[in-house]
Amino acid sequence: MVLLTREQIEARLVALHRASLELVSDLSLEVVLERIAHLAREQAGARYAALGVLDEKGKLVTFIPVGMTADEISQMAHPPIGLGLIGAIARERRTIRVPDISGDNRSIGFPPSHPPMSSFLGVPILTGNQLLGQIYLTDKEDYTEFTRDDERVIETLAAYAAVAILNARMYEELKTRDMALSQRTKDLGLLNDIGEMLANANQVDEILEQTLDHVMSYLEVEAGEIFLTEEDGLSLRMAMHRGENAEAFWTKDQFRLGEGFIGLVAESGKPLVSNTLQQDMLFLRRQVVKAGFQCLACIPLIARGNVVGVMGIATRHLQRPDQREISLLTAIGTWTGTAIENVRLNQQGRRLAVVEERERIGMDLHDGIIQSIYAVGLALDYARMEVETNPRKALGKLEQAIEGLNSTIRDIRTYIMDLRPRQFRGENLKESLQHLIDETRANTHLEISLNEPEDGSLILPTVIATALFHICQEALANIAKHAQAQHVKINLWTAPGRVLLEISDDGVGFDLSQMRMALGHGLANMVTRARKVGGDIEINTESGKGTSILAWAPLNRDDESNQPQQSQN
Repeated sequence: MVLLTREQIEARLVALHRASLELVSDLSLEVVLERIAHLAREQAGARYAALGVLDEKGKLVTFIPVGMTADEISQMAHPPIGLGLIGAIARERRTIRVPDISGDNRSIGFPPSHPPMSSFLGVPILTGNQLLGQIYLTDKEDYTEFTRDDERVIETLAAYAAVAILNARMYEELKTRDMALSQRTKDLGLLNDIGEMLANANQVDEILEQTLDHVMSYLEVEAGEIFLTEEDGLSLRMAMHRGENAEAFWTKDQFRLGEGFIGLVAESGKPLVSNTLQQDMLFLRRQVVKAGFQCLACIPLIARGNVVGVMGIATRHLQRPDQREISLLTAIGTWTGTAIENVRLNQQGRRLAVVEERERIGMDLHDGIIQSIYAVGLALDYARMEVETNPRKALGKLEQAIEGLNSTIRDIRTYIMDLRPRQFRGENLKESLQHLIDETRANTHLEISLNEPEDGSLILPTVIATALFHICQEALANIAKHAQAQHVKINLWTAPGRVLLEISDDGVGFDLSQMRMALGHGLANMVTRARKVGGDIEINTESGKGTSILAWAPLNRDDESNQPQQSQN
């Protein structure tokens, strides 16, 4: 064994220090590990050197040999597995230096095709109590064995190597996090774009088309499709296809629940991915496989916990969507499903609004214009009976009928403009009822009296005043048509929290048990109007003893859209 002089040792340490400074400044882990192995071989003058890096569990994850030919490396059955002297370094956490490997009782020999080696120097790479890896060298080139000086130099290199490995690992982690953050930012950008589109979309086809375009462009896939659940909830039908080979995908455009990829996703509510469509027996559209597509991802479109459709994206590439992409698609599927459901509910609401508006117009026509026309008919019938015996009176009735028709024409115009009927001119309910009573008296033989609050003041929201007016109008029309009455009493009063209107007559009445059968448009409209303002109708009648209709509405009903009707005296 030849010992180095002090000057030689200092020169080696200075060279090692300079090389190590370059080493710790490099941030590429792969490059750092390669340089450590070469530097160790150079500094120790060894024929062979190797660097093994361990993971957090102590398992070898990287093995870098230096000095062996490519053929020698390829003939090795496997890298070291942590036995023999290498295992002893890991267990004892200290440097091991032996002159002859075969003579050490810790050695277990070499695997087949491994080149023969004699002297050995192994140094652990430590940071605190954590073992990062090992540097081991064999076959000292100039001397028979490694020296104590070689040991000190490699131990110093191992200390630098620990810092370099930690720095490189930290850099790799930061780089990975930065890439993940950058990818997350891109994903959020896609979600934002789709969210803005969905917020402004008001047609289902627009939602489907834009969603597929965004997803296909972002993931760079060649085809996309969306199936929507049928009304029966037992099948799905293709509603949109975008991209290549549309005819192949359209070969089967309907799936039952649980059938194929589409049906299974709809049934389970969970994504399904395959990158082996050619061998996958669940995939039923062979023409898609013949078109070259190898990977398919199907995502449920979910709204309020229910599957409303399935989105599929297909590509000819073998790369399977990763978990991040599946999570992204799942979020898009939920947003899209909710948007589809919202558009459908909005369309349904508009249809219901049309139906309600038709019903409202029907009630207004029945309670207003039709009653006015009926009054004109009564006036003409009265004139017909008086034309021979009392021509002057008949002429007056004809003039009254003409005025009634003109008023009805004005009513039709105001209904078209969504205004109140002429009898309800915007004054308080009492005055409107008085106009209605005067008109009814003029066209019938009825004696009508109106009783109101003694102080004459009654403040009501327009919606309630209008409802009560129409209820009274319909009641008077029914009395004139059917009751054969002589007298009618109208009572209007208030009680705590409500306003009440009662119309009673001394007519023939009817059988209360048959009331539901007798409910035509008129009585049904009265009930509907009362309930729409939060009130109700009560009908009391008996054959031969007249009829009483009691309507009420709440006085504290919050209706900010209508100003209260003020009493005018």
